[in-house]
Amino acid sequence: MIELSTTPTTAVLVVEGDLDLSDRQEFPGLVARVSGLRRQLLVVDLCRTTFLDSTGAAFLISLADVTGRRGGVTSLRGADDRTRYVLEVCGALDLFRVDADHRCAPDEAPGPWARSGR
Repeated sequence: MIELSTTPTTAVLVVEGDLDLSDRQEFPGLVARVSGLRRQLLVVDLCRTTFLDSTGAAFLISLADVTGRRGGVTSLRGADDRTRYVLEVCGALDLFRVDADHRCAPDEAPGPWARSGR
């Protein structure tokens, strides 16, 4: 599940569950919505993300691209080591500001792939 909310200065995209090939039909519409909002800061909350594949990474890269073209910043909140690794392998980690200070609440800690070594 992917939810988008806004404040006057920020757009927040919350991802719950897997962010992968199975969600690809939602990605173009969400990128268009984020682009249309014209917020300078996009926060992608990954605290409840359980899995990210290359399709999910491409979606995040698209979000960072449309935000960056406006001079904005895309911040990753709650990105675990594996998510950062996938983005690094794609050569895209530098497109994001990683919020290293954020600590997910216990009920929204990164999903099973972070705990089980999936």
